[in-house]
Amino acid sequence: MHAIDPTRVTQANDQPVNQQGEYILYWMTAFRRTKWNFALQHAVNLAMQMQKPLVIIEALRVNYRWASDRFHRFIIEGMQSNQQCFAKHCVTYLPYVEPETSASRGLLEKLGNHSCCVVTDDYPCFFLPALIRRVKKQLTTRLELVDSNGLIPIRLADKTFTVAHSYRRWMQKNIEQHLHQGPLPDPLQGISLPQLDNEKLINHLKAWPLANLDHLLEPNGLGSLPVDHSVPALENMRGGETEASDRLETFLQDRFELYDTDRNHPDFEATSRLSPFLHFGHLSSHQFVQRIFQQEKWSPSRLGIPNGKNHGFWNLSTSAEGLMDQIVTWRELGFNFAARHPREIDRYESLPSWAKTSLETHAKDQRPHLYTLQDFENAETHDEVWNAAQRELVQTGMLHNYMRMLWGKQILHWSPSPKEALKTLIHLNNKYALDGRDPNSYSGIFWVLGRYDRAWGPKRPVFGSVRYMTSESAKRKLKMKKYLQRYADNTTPLF
Repeated sequence: MHAIDPTRVTQANDQPVNQQGEYILYWMTAFRRTKWNFALQHAVNLAMQMQKPLVIIEALRVNYRWASDRFHRFIIEGMQSNQQCFAKHCVTYLPYVEPETSASRGLLEKLGNHSCCVVTDDYPCFFLPALIRRVKKQLTTRLELVDSNGLIPIRLADKTFTVAHSYRRWMQKNIEQHLHQGPLPDPLQGISLPQLDNEKLINHLKAWPLANLDHLLEPNGLGSLPVDHSVPALENMRGGETEASDRLETFLQDRFELYDTDRNHPDFEATSRLSPFLHFGHLSSHQFVQRIFQQEKWSPSRLGIPNGKNHGFWNLSTSAEGLMDQIVTWRELGFNFAARHPREIDRYESLPSWAKTSLETHAKDQRPHLYTLQDFENAETHDEVWNAAQRELVQTGMLHNYMRMLWGKQILHWSPSPKEALKTLIHLNNKYALDGRDPNSYSGIFWVLGRYDRAWGPKRPVFGSVRYMTSESAKRKLKMKKYLQRYADNTTPLF
């Protein structure tokens, strides 16, 4: 057994471990992968310790907000990848896709109350915290949450960081020990566990038939499910940990060295494009970071003195330093906020006081343009750059990193009020972006309105002291001719 840092484990209810249970149940909800997964590793440890079978249930509801073919197919592709991997090991994997709203009601309670202990993913965003609050009351056995979100446990910090510099300095002081406490690359490797009595399991599941993943992934396989079919699945972006690992390797071999110089230019493919896989748990940030370290032939002996800066601490190449800052500082900064304020992460009131004051002071300023949600969604503005960004989002499920910032700033500029702008930002991002509904994604949205930023001068209409960006400036600074040609043709249907 390989014990994990106890800071990553939270007992969610007051129930004891059921020593007479039939198995250990791992309820996979956010870390949808078979490798580099602390939650799976913890479940394996419990199964080995108690000499019980391990059952893994990965379920997918249909009534989560913004449920669509796009997200459903990406998740189910990941389930198919997991099914193939788990079939090689001595565990029982149960893929369940809800055929209609509320069809899964009672499933977890049934499986959980026949288990010794339920282990699940500690993910502090979207509907999962509320789901845990409800489920923990239904179980008569212990429920344990395990954090496999990032390099540093999300419960470790005793404060909410308001700017990247302060989080970065704190992270640099605390990161070294956690570099030595990462998850096992394959927690099931070499493991032998008792086999489950299939007749008992079949009896438990008679009201909840397991999903035929192959059928669901056929053309129109999702057609009978009550999800939004107007947001289509993507043909060039397949979900799952196998695909994630392949794309990680391609990035490191083909584009990694260009990351520092070219990542802000929309014409260049210099970014990793791995955020959807991080969001859906198909890729671990530990795996990502370890591959960077291997690429750079890096060891902890090269760590510098904490300086709060985005360079000079890791002592890596400039591309690697920039990428590490995105993965370990900016991504985990968002998880810090989400873990400490799970009910506030999407609320306007959570903005820093200076930003709210400035935005409200200028809320009645005349806008140069006003657009409705439908105008924005259909990319029908006067601005070819903004329209291109919106069309990229709708057509590919992603937004170029720099363009996402500009896209958000212009929505603020052209909306009747800051609060209306926030509603539009959240809706468009979460409806179309594969990496939406994530702490890191909310960080980007709220950065548009001032979170994690500072007051800027001079004050401007609409923005006040909030950072200002324009399409004209972006066109001068960035290479985007090919990008505009690809996405700004209004004669091409959005879908």
